[in-house]
Formats: sequence, C-alpha cells, structure tokens
Amino acid sequence: MPFHKIQQEDIQFFRSVTGDAFVLAEQEHIDRCASDQTEDLRHPPEVVLQPATTAEVSRIMAWCSGRNIPVTPRGAGTGLSGGALPLHGGVALDMKRFNKILHIDKRNFQVTTEPGVITQVLQETLKAEGLFYPPDPASKGSCFIGGNVSENSGGPRAVKYGVVKDYVLNLEIVLPNGEVMWTGANVLKNATGYNLTQLLVGSEGTLAIITKIVLRLIPAVRHDLTLLVPFRKAVEACEAVNAIFLAGYTPSALEFMEREALEWSIRYTQSAGIDLPPDIAAHLLIEVDGNHMDELYRDAEAIAAIVAGYDVGEVMMADSVAQKNMLWNLRRKVGEAVKSNSVYKEEDTVVPRAELPELLLIIKRLGAEYGFQSVCYGHAGDGNLHVNIVKGDMSDEDWHTRLPLGIRELFKEVVRLGGTISGEHGIGLVQKSYMDIAFSTAQLQLMRQIKHVFDPMGILNPGKMFMEE
Repeated sequence: MPFHKIQQEDIQFFRSVTGDAFVLAEQEHIDRCASDQTEDLRHPPEVVLQPATTAEVSRIMAWCSGRNIPVTPRGAGTGLSGGALPLHGGVALDMKRFNKILHIDKRNFQVTTEPGVITQVLQETLKAEGLFYPPDPASKGSCFIGGNVSENSGGPRAVKYGVVKDYVLNLEIVLPNGEVMWTGANVLKNATGYNLTQLLVGSEGTLAIITKIVLRLIPAVRHDLTLLVPFRKAVEACEAVNAIFLAGYTPSALEFMEREALEWSIRYTQSAGIDLPPDIAAHLLIEVDGNHMDELYRDAEAIAAIVAGYDVGEVMMADSVAQKNMLWNLRRKVGEAVKSNSVYKEEDTVVPRAELPELLLIIKRLGAEYGFQSVCYGHAGDGNLHVNIVKGDMSDEDWHTRLPLGIRELFKEVVRLGGTISGEHGIGLVQKSYMDIAFSTAQLQLMRQIKHVFDPMGILNPGKMFMEE
C-alpha cells in the first residue's frame, strides 16, 4: 500500500497540534532534515514538525497512522548509517524541543531526561552533582541522548563502563498508533515479563518514538591519566590491546589510530605538539581512571611496561589538562578529518578483542584485492574498529559496483571471526543490504514480525534496517 502524500488538510492538523511556528516546510528546514553525517546521502521530508510534548507526539502519530503518512524521528543529525533520513518523504519528526533534564535523583543515582538533550550537556550537568553517565560517542558535543538510545551508542569509555543499553532503566514511548506507555520500571533489577526497554534501545526509531528516558548513574570518578603510545607496526598495536587485558588491567579507554588517521586529524584541527616520526604506523590512546592518583600512576607504568615489549616509539603521558584535551580532540575529530579529505564510506566492524590483529590484516588484504584505501581507527579495547574507505582516485564505476563486493567480503570475514557488522553506528539505510550476512532467514523474519507488531502500517522510519519486500 503506497504512502499518503501530505495534503493541505494534514498541514492544518499539524498546525493545530504544535502551532504554526513548528510546522516547517521552508527549503532550509527540508534540506537540514534530508541528510545527516552519512556519506553524501539526501532524502528530503515533505514537512518538518517540532513537537514539544508527549501529547503532541501522540496526536501526530495517531493522525499519521490513520492517514498512512510515513514518519521519521530526527535527533541532532549526527548519525552515520542514514538512520534518520526520510527515505519515503512524509514527516520528519524533529525532537529538538524535547531538550529538558527533568529530574536528577541523587538518592537513587538516576536521571530522567527528554531525548533532545545534548549528551555532553547531560554529562556535565550530572558531573556538577557528583554523578557520572559514562557513554561518550565522538559527537557527544552535538548528538542527542535520544539518538544515543536509538542507536545503542558506545564511545571510547565503553571498554570499561559499557554502552547505552547498560544505563537505560525505563522509557516513555509513543507507539505508531499514538498510544503512550512506559516500557519498564525505575529499578536496577527487573525480571517481570519481556524486557521492552532493552528491545527499544538500539531499535533505530523503527518501533516507537522515545519521549522520556530514565538512566542509571554511577558516582563521578575523580582522576584520569592519558597515554599516547606509538607503534612501528600497526598489527602490533592491535596485539598489545589484548595483552593489556590479559595482564589484568582494564583501561577506561583504549583507542587505536592508524598513522593516516592521526595525520589527517592533526591537519584538520591544526594541532601542534604531536611528534609523528616517519617510521610510526599506528598509535594507541590509553586512559586509566579512578579516585587515587598513586594507583593510576602504578597502572600507567605497568601498561607502559607491557607495550614496551613491542616495537614502539617514545610513550607520551599527557602532563596537563590542555594536553589531555588536545589528544582526545584529535581522536574525536578523526571521522570529520577523513570526511574533509575525500568521499568515503565508514564501516563499523566489531570482533572479539583478540581477533583485532587478524581483522586489520584482512582489511588491508581486501583493500589490495578490491582497489580501495582504508584508514582505520576505533575503540580497540572492545574490538570495535571503524574502517574508513576512502574513494581517492577510485573510479565511479568501481566505487559503486566493485566496492560493495569488497565490503560484503569484509563483513563475511568479520562474522567468521565471531563479530558482527555494526558495533555502535547501527544499520539504518546503508547497512541493511548486508543483514543477511549476520543473521539467518529465520532471525530476520522474527525481527520483521516484531516490527509488524509495533508498527502494523509500517509508517515509522520505513525503509530502514531491512531490505524492503
């Protein structure tokens, strides 16, 4: 059944719900919601709506369900899988006005927030109260917490503290038919029925609209130390990752960066103060944290001794907050730096941590076989390697026809190693054609059935996660 094109009567209804100022059809708003940070994709909505309350979202969804109008939820637009692009037009449901932290419960180490709060703003607000919400994606300064929940985001500190799913206790949601409900309870343990809360985490806006989020928190950590370790062989940097854990140490972050990744980020950010000798092939950025500096120094020294068993250059320990921030800024800006250099595709591979060295060798072998250049970096501590495939001088024909074959081969190898095709960026639009590599026909059918139970009309973020039948 084809989707309904938006008519004037739909616009009039939307205006009655949100007010005229928040029904946006001007080209600048259409263009803003037509793309995100995924390659150069563009899929415009017909109209952008900016509701501010759960009741408004409920009325909009009930109307769209009755009229068969597709609705695509929209956060900050920082996604990397095309998950928030309105593939079939319709409504872009812009959640930017859901921007309030509703309640900080210090007694129970919880926070209730709306989904349009910027992640870093939430973290800094909590830190001022002595509380810590650890997940910190690279775009934390601009991404929304609701988008993080929808994608089950991670970030550098996932290696020690886990990802978003480990902190979500309860969600207020609006179903595609407009019905409002809470998915769970504000408790640390819950063995009552199916876990609807965790089903919604990582569902990429395909099952319901999230309007409130309850997160568990932990006490704030007082101190951290940051090391930058240069390796002359990139595969040895990957090998050193598991050696650190096998020796009994769990860093709060353990990031891998190939030489090109750091070089491009240095140029992009115009940073100084990093010596990059010509024989260095990769770096590990390692952070340890805790409440006692003497323990952190002992851990840092022990980790430095472990990596010294490899072919490394001079280990750098950040000696000031400014230097520490500079190192982390370089790491967080790698993706933007790569994008500024060339047309690219970013694959979000994840394997068991000990398989990272083999994964890196496979990536380079496939690059030589299929004719693509790759720049690799990522959260090595949890086996999550971002593979940036740079177009460079690859022909348009090879980019569009030969490269997808190489990506499919890469994902087959990832699954063979015990991994899967996305660690934190989600499936969205760009990875859905590879889902058959990670899942059997029966598994995919079960997921489709879950989607149908929540969204029988198929109006919510259509065209994502699964190939359309």
